[in-house]
Amino acid sequence: MRSILAILVAGALATPAVADETEGLILSFDRVDRIIVMTDMTVWELPASVETPDDLARGDRVHMVYDSAGEDGLTAITALHRLAVALPEGTDGGS
Repeated sequence: MRSILAILVAGALATPAVADETEGLILSFDRVDRIIVMTDMTVWELPASVETPDDLARGDRVHMVYDSAGEDGLTAITALHRLAVALPEGTDGGS
């Protein structure tokens, strides 16, 4: 009985990596260091394994998928998708 209880407690304490996601606007993107700063001031470091569009830039809306380990935080960004391209400076974008 104790061994079953110990296994259940150990299983509950082990925090598996869980895929999560976020979306937002890019404030700045450092291509060399592969660091994105979002308009909410969060900073994301992209691993070399994550592909980015060649023309990714300030103002683009992106969706990122990452693995997290609960309260231990971010473990790895696994994907980045551009949802919208920023309008050129001086354009109002519409009707």
